[in-house]
Amino acid sequence: MSYFGKFYLLGPDARKAADWLFSADVSRPPGSTVYTCMLNHRGGTESDLTVSRLAPGPQASPLAPAFEGDGYYLAVGGAVAQHNWSHIATVLQDQKFRCQLIDSSEDLGMISVQGPASRAILQEVLDTDLGNEAFPFSTHKLVRAAGHLVRAMRLSFVGELGWELHVPRASCVPVYQALMAAGAQHGLVNAGYRAIDSLSIEKGYRHWHADLRPDDSPLEAGLAFTCKLKSPVPFLGREALEQQLAAGLRRRLVCFTVEEPKQTCLCPAFGDPAVCVPPRKVPMFGLEAIWRDGQVVGHTRRASFGFAMDKTIAYGYIHDPHGGPVSPDFVKSGDYALERMGVTYAAQAHLKSPFDPDNKRVKGIY
Repeated sequence: MSYFGKFYLLGPDARKAADWLFSADVSRPPGSTVYTCMLNHRGGTESDLTVSRLAPGPQASPLAPAFEGDGYYLAVGGAVAQHNWSHIATVLQDQKFRCQLIDSSEDLGMISVQGPASRAILQEVLDTDLGNEAFPFSTHKLVRAAGHLVRAMRLSFVGELGWELHVPRASCVPVYQALMAAGAQHGLVNAGYRAIDSLSIEKGYRHWHADLRPDDSPLEAGLAFTCKLKSPVPFLGREALEQQLAAGLRRRLVCFTVEEPKQTCLCPAFGDPAVCVPPRKVPMFGLEAIWRDGQVVGHTRRASFGFAMDKTIAYGYIHDPHGGPVSPDFVKSGDYALERMGVTYAAQAHLKSPFDPDNKRVKGIY
């Protein structure tokens, strides 16, 4: 995952800047990591990212720069790193915060080890206790991996037990080699972004640029938990979110699972099971029309196949054709279908992903 953007926000006003920039409360004790959004003044989502609170240290390094005041480490999707940088830099300039924004994207690599065996594999490589009490979810530590100093974060973008290792550039290859050697007996394999796309959509994790855009609010996207609206702390976009809450949401991001079609084979074998098996799965890729009770109410933003659920899964925003608010009851009361290439397929609507709804897998409970 080394293409990720990796920024440091440091200095006397870093905490004020973090409070204003990030929708979630990130001013937690050093060692904490928070998933949050950054918003614009309209309440739209400019980014989703993780923010890790740092403890000041005496010596500067790619993993722990020297600073006075407060410090935060930001990890953002690589494809939108420049967008994030520009947004943060603009806000810092407009608000005249006294802090530094440092780009360390080229200085650090990033390796994500995810899955049921991740703890057993990493325990052979890292010099720290990876148990739930010693290393809780959403925390980070500076540890040694095969003798190399790394920042380990217990996070997951695929909804499984796992850690990210943020590694100085010169240490990336030896750390990777040590991981692969330790993982050989556990079935460790390299995985790419198609796997991440499938796993993340199955878990209901959002992708910025598809599920989240600058005109989508975190309330509409089901990310209200990333917004510190119960605290008195002001943040960029807060007023717009409060107005949305007062008026009722006019759009809502909904998860759909596609029902398998009952098809008759039309090939020359005429359905002979020894020769031909009629297709059962419905591939979808996003932009399919969403029908509710015979009316189009939106289109899918993203779709992929969920292999654990053995179904096509799609996400899209829906609205009420009559202009009313889109409440949870409105979502649950409709009959839905998704249209692909002129053919509609029955779909089930969910307010959140039906896969592992209690997040047991992230906790290592399988």
